[in-house]
Amino acid sequence: MSPARALPAIEAFGHFIMKSPIALFAYSRPQHTRLTLDALRANPEAQDSLLYVFSDAAKDAGASASVNETRRVLQDITGFKAVNLVLREENYGLARNITSGISHVLSEHDSLIVIEDDIAVSPYFLKFMNESLARYRKEPRVGSISGYCYPLRRPVPETFFIRGADCWGWATWRNRWQIYNPNGRQLLDELRRRKLVRRFDFDRSVPMSDMLIEQIAGKNDSWAVRWSASCFLHELLTLYPGRSLVQNIGNDGTGTHSPGSVSFYDVELSQTPVSVGDIPIEENATARAALGEFFRCARLCRRNGFLAFARMVAIALGIRAIVRALRRRTPPPSMRLPRQAQ
Repeated sequence: MSPARALPAIEAFGHFIMKSPIALFAYSRPQHTRLTLDALRANPEAQDSLLYVFSDAAKDAGASASVNETRRVLQDITGFKAVNLVLREENYGLARNITSGISHVLSEHDSLIVIEDDIAVSPYFLKFMNESLARYRKEPRVGSISGYCYPLRRPVPETFFIRGADCWGWATWRNRWQIYNPNGRQLLDELRRRKLVRRFDFDRSVPMSDMLIEQIAGKNDSWAVRWSASCFLHELLTLYPGRSLVQNIGNDGTGTHSPGSVSFYDVELSQTPVSVGDIPIEENATARAALGEFFRCARLCRRNGFLAFARMVAIALGIRAIVRALRRRTPPPSMRLPRQAQ
């Protein structure tokens, strides 16, 4: 890798902002990797950004062909200020590849933007991330920046804070990353000791602590739940955009850690910039309630299927015609498309 260097600046808030390097983590999905790079290159800031790429080695012979094809894609990257490509000579696994790569980049730079090979971003993603990193660089209560926003039913502000961390297109700073604790047992014990498990689980609407238990037992290799727990225990906040600048395109069953289609996490990428303004540096109660509602609905959908989920939403909204139609599995008249459009 080349030595650390000064990055070009962008202007916002009346002063110049240094562009943060980008770290891309890839494994064995060449088509997804192409889409990720194409979307990233569509950001005007890409041409002046350093790109670090960490390509993990094949876990076994069965993955070799797809890993090699992915590496051919990575060796032809253009459209960035410079590309530092790291081809792992042994299989690191998801967590080690990502956490060691982040630590490496942050040993040379004060901040970085992180994406994986199944993330598509809006043309305004890098603008938002760089402006947010600059805005909150000296604010120790802010642990990270998220480019993803869940498909929430309730309206939320242009930007908002939530305690903890997220992992689909995000950014952080060197001094915040230093609080990352890879020891899941210590994290879980501390959550229990401080009686924070329920709050960490969004009042039992999302099984974050269960993921941590499974990581301890070796049933998953999630660095993300440990990063989220580390930030949560340190009372750090993550800044979210009110409109998503990230879409996960990997929930199609092709990934090593992707269980299959998870369409209720799908979003429409914002085609307009998200403004980074002055907001209170505290968890937004309205946004937290909206997230809890989303997680509860998503969990019900996962358990009982789409019809149960749709009936629950329709009942909550008092739309009796939709409920009756769902029982018949046909749309009510007001929701039916013309025959030629179906």
